[in-house]
Amino acid sequence: MSQQLNSESPPAKRPAANAISEDTILDAAAALMSAIGIRRTTMADVARSADVSRATLYRRFPNVETLAAQVTTREFTRIAATAPVTDDPETRQSMVLTLVHLVREARRHPLLRRIIELDPEFLTPYLLTRTGRTSRSQLAALEDVVGRGQANAEIRAGDTRRIATTVLQMAWSFALTGPVFTDPENIDELDAELSDLLERYLRP
Repeated sequence: MSQQLNSESPPAKRPAANAISEDTILDAAAALMSAIGIRRTTMADVARSADVSRATLYRRFPNVETLAAQVTTREFTRIAATAPVTDDPETRQSMVLTLVHLVREARRHPLLRRIIELDPEFLTPYLLTRTGRTSRSQLAALEDVVGRGQANAEIRAGDTRRIATTVLQMAWSFALTGPVFTDPENIDELDAELSDLLERYLRP
C-alpha cells in the first residue's frame, strides 16, 4: 500500500505568480468576454481559465472593468497590426484602404459584437462623456497620418486634429451603428460607402 502511495504523482503545482504572462490572463479574459459578455465574466472565472490564483489576478488587475479595458485595447492594437501594407503608404488611397480595413475588422470582431449585444453600457462613457486610452491612441495615430498626408498634398488643408477627430467619428459610426441600418447579408457594402465618404472628405 505504501509503495502504491509513493508511486502516485504529486498534485500539479500552479506556476509562480511572476511566471504568468499578462497575455495569458488577457487571452483567458478575451475568450470569456467574447463568449458570455463582460458583465457575466467574473474575476474568479478569469483566474480559473488562466490557471492563476485570484490573488495573482487582483495584483495585476483590480477589477473586471480594468481587465476589460486592457483586453479591448490589446484587441484593437492587434487589429491595427493586420492593416494592409501598400507600396505607397503616404498616399490618400492607401490611408483610406487602411482605415476601411480597420473598421471592417473591428465590426467583425467577436468581442466588439458581444459587447454591443450584451454590454453596450461598457461603451457608453467612451462614446458620450470621455475618451479612453484606445480612442486617444487611435486619434494620435490618425493625426499623424493626416499630418503626413497634408505635407504630401494628399489630404486637404485644415486643422489636423479636427480632421482626424472627424475621421475617427466616421470610423466608429460605421463600426458600431452601421450594421443597425444595413441588411446583414449586405453588411460588407458598408466598406464601399465608408471608402467613398473618406475619399471625398479627405481629398484636397
